[in-house]
Amino acid sequence: MITVEGIKGQSFGVFGLGATGIASAEALVASGAEVYSWDENAVAREKTANTPYRPEHPRHWPWDRLEAVVLSPGVPLTHPRPHAIVRKAVSSKVPVIGDVEIFARCVLNLPKEKQPRIIAVTGSNGKSTTTSLIAHILRETGHKVFEGGNLGEAVLSLPAIDENTIYVLELSSFQLDLVHSLKADIAVFLNISPDHLERHGDIDGYVKAKRRIFNNQSSDDYAVIGVDDAVSQTVCTDLTASQHGEVIPVSAIGTLGHGVFVLGNELFFNFDNKTRPAGDIPDIAALKGQHNHQNAAAAFAVTTRLGVSPPLAMLAMSKFRGLAHRMEKVGEAKGVTFINDSKATNVDAVLQALRAYKPIYWLAGGKAKEGGISALVDKGENVRKAYFYGEAGADFNEQWQSASAPSEVFTTLDLAVAQAFDDALQAGESDPVILLSPAAASYDQYANFEARGDAFRQLFSAIASQDGEAA
Repeated sequence: MITVEGIKGQSFGVFGLGATGIASAEALVASGAEVYSWDENAVAREKTANTPYRPEHPRHWPWDRLEAVVLSPGVPLTHPRPHAIVRKAVSSKVPVIGDVEIFARCVLNLPKEKQPRIIAVTGSNGKSTTTSLIAHILRETGHKVFEGGNLGEAVLSLPAIDENTIYVLELSSFQLDLVHSLKADIAVFLNISPDHLERHGDIDGYVKAKRRIFNNQSSDDYAVIGVDDAVSQTVCTDLTASQHGEVIPVSAIGTLGHGVFVLGNELFFNFDNKTRPAGDIPDIAALKGQHNHQNAAAAFAVTTRLGVSPPLAMLAMSKFRGLAHRMEKVGEAKGVTFINDSKATNVDAVLQALRAYKPIYWLAGGKAKEGGISALVDKGENVRKAYFYGEAGADFNEQWQSASAPSEVFTTLDLAVAQAFDDALQAGESDPVILLSPAAASYDQYANFEARGDAFRQLFSAIASQDGEAA
């Protein structure tokens, strides 16, 4: 746990008692602070009933004494309308911050020589894989490294800070909106596609939140930026023109005069006006697909800037096993491969999976995002049939009607999986893939994308056990 110096006896409000809120409350209490907490969910409140930060409705908080309100990232800050707790904090002149801001202040309170190094990663897609891959390479090459933030452990639940530690943090736009003091030694900005627009108002608000990852960087710091989409190219150009510290572009689709790029399956780098090959991207499922080539290029840029030699970085990369729910091979049954890509909740993420496999029996559905799957209709050349389920099923099916592949609508994921498996077997093609890549949020039928992916795994296990095989 990370504790905070100099706040003993101070009062804080913590709103939202999920993993982030509880980690914040525990860290503040351990630091000697007085903590008032609340969650609109009664079940969440009950879990903290016998703790020093037991829930108390915000109307009873001592607003005249609060140092800050620590807001869980999922609570609306500005759009579609500031939550009531945010409006109350603003009217009471109490700062609204997040757990990453507490972490950042802890670091800044230390003497320069005692501060850890911080790698911060954001982007619409690929940030979890990139965060995990960076941490993996550093760990494999002998560094003391911890990863967390939007991935895995809440940042304040990570081990205590010391100068020999590297923290690799995945940061969502929601978290970045609540950060003011973070100074990343290396900030990674992977890509931008329209997402969470209801939370940020429009694409400009979303990009503005993401760009906060570069705040407070100095001329000694690095910015690693994907340049495979127009918005990120503009961010890279702007940052380079602003005489920021070293800006390192990365690409999975074209050569670069400076930076790291992938051609075919080979990674190249140029940090000193000389392009050199680093080697082939490891032929492992965890780094399959063009988007993962960008993730690999970004991880290579980060770790080599931290002193890892290119050969060691590539060797460590070859041992990476990937993350659950991100183009994860669940197994095979009767020659049919099951791929769990439950994390793919927007069309750009799904497109990468549709390009990575063939022939595909595609499962999509859930709670639709703006635009649905219309952008994918002319990109389904590897799809043999689409199986749409859940709340978005009928709308997805209607949008798909001009596509070349047939489609069918189901009420639930289990029915869609069963039909996809039957169809894949009957088609008699070589190496068919049943791909769960939903293009939608999970909230219509599952608590989160992890629960949806776990359900898909269980469906595969039932099919494999019934057939007496599971590869």
